[in-house]
Amino acid sequence: MSSCVFPGSFDPVTAGHLDIIRRSAELFDTVHVTVMINVNKQGVIPVKDRIRLLEKVCLSFENVIVDQWEGLLADYMQEHHERILIRGVRGCSEFEHEYNAALLNKKLNDQVETLLMPAEPGLSLVSSSAVREIAAFDGDISGLVPEVCLKDIRKLLSKKNK
Repeated sequence: MSSCVFPGSFDPVTAGHLDIIRRSAELFDTVHVTVMINVNKQGVIPVKDRIRLLEKVCLSFENVIVDQWEGLLADYMQEHHERILIRGVRGCSEFEHEYNAALLNKKLNDQVETLLMPAEPGLSLVSSSAVREIAAFDGDISGLVPEVCLKDIRKLLSKKNK
């Protein structure tokens, strides 16, 4: 049985994330979409809401499990007996960052193999930080986030609601 882990902050989940989840779910028997909690970096959207949004987005995938982890990704991989790590890459600068992260994860846990999945061309400009900024000023984020959670993300990120 093949499985993989797709980690991220998902602050918020984007159409790009959904594309990587969908493509991974087609390749693997089980996909663990894991919200990584960084104690040194406070997210904009509370973790419980990120998990709720991801669960909503992943409802149509029978082989996707939404999880969370506070700590090193290499430790998560070891504790859950996972070897394959999926990372989306939008461009050259992100490739270098992900390549270095892959080397560090391999050093921390020599069983981990990282597979880099290029973004679909139409989604290469979509990032959580861009979505946060556009939504904060009530800009149109449709097409940038999964339709199923568009209203939730608008509500969570709009400055008018703060």
